Amino acid sequence: MVSFNVSVKETDLRVSAQRNLYRETLDKVVSYRHQLESYIQSHPGFLAALKPYLDDPFAPSIIREMIRATGDIGVGPMASVAGAIAHLVGTDLLMLTDQVIIENGGDIFMKINRDATVSIFAGESPLSEKIGIKIPEGMMPVGVCSSSGSVGHSLSMGSSDVVTVVSPSAIRADGAATALGNRIRTKRDLDGISDWAEGISGIVGCVAILGDAMATWGDIELTAL
Repeated sequence: MVSFNVSVKETDLRVSAQRNLYRETLDKVVSYRHQLESYIQSHPGFLAALKPYLDDPFAPSIIREMIRATGDIGVGPMASVAGAIAHLVGTDLLMLTDQVIIENGGDIFMKINRDATVSIFAGESPLSEKIGIKIPEGMMPVGVCSSSGSVGHSLSMGSSDVVTVVSPSAIRADGAATALGNRIRTKRDLDGISDWAEGISGIVGCVAILGDAMATWGDIELTAL
């Protein structure tokens, strides 16, 4: 695998593929960002929305994907933007390479021909980078996306150190991680993660960490690192 970085404004991708696809990746990022920026310019409410956004049949593909991925989980479409870039660019690159990993600010789209382990970064938590999620080859392509109330610049209404969600869609995983993270303000809220996650279709499993406490749900396998 050959690794390289592609940065355009707020989008900062770390990409691994079977050959150097920097130019092709850059072209895809510029294209999807142009769709986003043009739509936001004419629909400023899309950027500010913190609740599900009404579908627009005339919107560009990335906009409609984000609206669909977040429409039933109580967050605005921009909650899935990093996952959407990773997922759509990664899917496009799979026409040029058999294996690809794209990381976009903690949100991952991955398709490789072997099992993998994704480390969980949880800021100042003593569990940070001590736990990984095993991703079997048969689950790929897969999205592994995270939201945090204590790390990074993304908006979260909660206080979790991290909520990480696994889904066939990185767009769905990103939105779901935000939705679940918004609910976690104290360690007691971790007790509800199973019930909340159970109500979100299209996700395989999740991990939530706050301080030295952790909760999990779904068909995922954890490993100590």
